[in-house]
Amino acid sequence: MSLSKPRDMFDREFEWGELTRFAGSSAPRATLGIVSGRRRQGKTFLLDALAVQANGFMFTAVETTEADSLHQFGEALASHLGEPTPFRFASWDEAITRLMRIATDRPKPVVIDEFPFLAKATPALPSLIQRALEPSAQRGNTPVRLLLCGSALSFMGKLLAGSAPLRGRAGLELVVPTLDYRLAREFWGIADLRTAVLTNAIVGGTPAYRREFAQDDAPADATDFDPWVCRTVLNPSRPLFREARYILAEEPDLHDTALYHAVLAAIAEGNNTRGGIAGYLERKSTDLAHPLGVLHDAGLITHETDAFRKNRSAYRIAEPLLTFYHAIMRPAWGDLERPGRAAQVWRRSRHTFDSSVAGPHFEGICRQWARWHAAPDTYGNRYPDRVASGTVSDPEAKKTLQIDVAVFGRDEADRDTLLAIGEAKWQETITHGHLRKLEHIRDLLLKRGEPGAETARLLLFSGTGFSDAIVKRAEEDPTIQLIGLDRLYHGS
Repeated sequence: MSLSKPRDMFDREFEWGELTRFAGSSAPRATLGIVSGRRRQGKTFLLDALAVQANGFMFTAVETTEADSLHQFGEALASHLGEPTPFRFASWDEAITRLMRIATDRPKPVVIDEFPFLAKATPALPSLIQRALEPSAQRGNTPVRLLLCGSALSFMGKLLAGSAPLRGRAGLELVVPTLDYRLAREFWGIADLRTAVLTNAIVGGTPAYRREFAQDDAPADATDFDPWVCRTVLNPSRPLFREARYILAEEPDLHDTALYHAVLAAIAEGNNTRGGIAGYLERKSTDLAHPLGVLHDAGLITHETDAFRKNRSAYRIAEPLLTFYHAIMRPAWGDLERPGRAAQVWRRSRHTFDSSVAGPHFEGICRQWARWHAAPDTYGNRYPDRVASGTVSDPEAKKTLQIDVAVFGRDEADRDTLLAIGEAKWQETITHGHLRKLEHIRDLLLKRGEPGAETARLLLFSGTGFSDAIVKRAEEDPTIQLIGLDRLYHGS
């Protein structure tokens, strides 16, 4: 099946290719695919385009009762098949059996969007689909390409896990990700790179935030960024204003939203360890295992092991808009709800934004570049295997030093080895002082016997620039790499 990607679909070549491959499979039996991803990433747009081009069937569920959803499904299926009257299915078992027989002439994609809503009303639905895919049932099936789609990541992840009924049944398990920072800049059409970082620190790579939520209103240039924040994100009449609150409300496993917002607020304040979060909330560290696990399963936070201390880890918010909300909006919510206060709130919050939102976000962009965009010669013609932040103890100074970027690869014996360490500064010009810090950390790692420390490259990232002296030093020494905004966005 050869289907052209719609012209108005930005990027998503990989996802479109996988969907069309699955939909066009020549297998004579019915097959199953799972499509998931956080809300607002364009999953429905992708699947609707697939269904339209391949003359498939798409049903979007809503949160309602079993009887009502079955009624709606019967009407939609009858309409698709050109039946004069709606189907009146007595059960979902009957409905699934009929659905599996609609691809009478060729493979046909069948999409059930918002599948978690149906499964919530009918918990046996995954088992019914499993039974319809059994070899004994396949004799009556046609080559339906059934795609179950949902945004509740914790639920969708469990569909194929462990002893779940559908485990081992899917021929496609596609996660639609957010756009990375390079694609996001292109999607928003922002030419100024510093403005692109600042915008990405608020809205991330979620496509709907530009098209539907901001109605294609993007910062025109660097001077327009502050007015854009006020008229678009901090404006109580715009959808982005309350979106951060709705993100948690839409997750079915997040019942005590006040607790989860408090955990996110702690992380947004810079408390990245479980102990730090517990201290902020004045709770025991053991009390946070469940809420942190739920937020992680929902894709709202990440959990990263320290690069050099395996018993230590850092939690970070995965959705930039949530970080912005908790650092900037939530503390001033009463003022922001009153029209005309946005500019005043933004002026007094701008320093917090630069230090607590944009700065850490820039560090994350630097880690992404080091992992996915840096050329092998950045690391001496070696390839990165993982990238993380980390901490190293300095016994003589009796303090702990932070490493923003630590890059690891594999040596000739396939052992984990350090390739590079890096310092990232969003608002500082990089000087010899930053280089000396990295050299000192490298010496500490060498003394403790860290594999690869003796040849580790030194990466210096800046959102502002580099001193003339450090530029000259880097030109003379290839083990010192300078990465500014132009290289982050356009280079390798």
